[in-house]
Amino acid sequence: MAESHAVVHHPALKHHFENMEQQKEAGTLGMWVFLLTEIMFFGGLFLAYVIFRTKYFDGFVVGSHELDVTLGGINTVVLILSSLTMALAVYYSQTGNRRLLIFFLFVTLVLGLVFLGIKAEEYSHKFEHHLFPGPGFQWSGEPGVGDQVRLFLWIYFAMTGLHALHMIIGAVMLLFLIYFAWRGKYSPEYHAPVELGGLYWHFVDIVWIFLFPLLYLTGYHLAAGH
Repeated sequence: MAESHAVVHHPALKHHFENMEQQKEAGTLGMWVFLLTEIMFFGGLFLAYVIFRTKYFDGFVVGSHELDVTLGGINTVVLILSSLTMALAVYYSQTGNRRLLIFFLFVTLVLGLVFLGIKAEEYSHKFEHHLFPGPGFQWSGEPGVGDQVRLFLWIYFAMTGLHALHMIIGAVMLLFLIYFAWRGKYSPEYHAPVELGGLYWHFVDIVWIFLFPLLYLTGYHLAAGH
């Protein structure tokens, strides 16, 4: 009875919830609602991609060859690994292993920063070669598709830039999780923030799993069938 009383009156329990389970369910529902709005947000960009790729197929094929498939592939592997380490962090938050929880949160953060570093290198290359679709855009490649390539690059920067912003938000989230884990805030009775952070991180990773083939591989897996 004393143990049950301690769980119900856990220090992390907010006054408007009856118990920790109810608080966790409410938080999980809130996160899923948030992720649904994110799906609709990204969905608009994916729809724009499909429409313009259908209309300007040749330009999108040519534009995709301006992207670095090797760096994009490395980033894909990095994010898949980060999903694994985040899942392990969630597991160790549930079992109360603070040392391994902090370790895997930190590894996830490092992998996220590696992803952002590689993406920054890609962006830098585009700016150096005047391939950012702004006023300084210069196209010296295949004639007749310059405007289409510019449109492709607009979509590329919009989609990957928005994704990178979500990665930055995720990195800040991980810093907070690491700090509170170090302070011993999480336990088998209270680890919902880590689980919710894991849901967000996995969502961002899944978005990239779609972005990589659509943007980087258009000129490779579609050109042959055109």
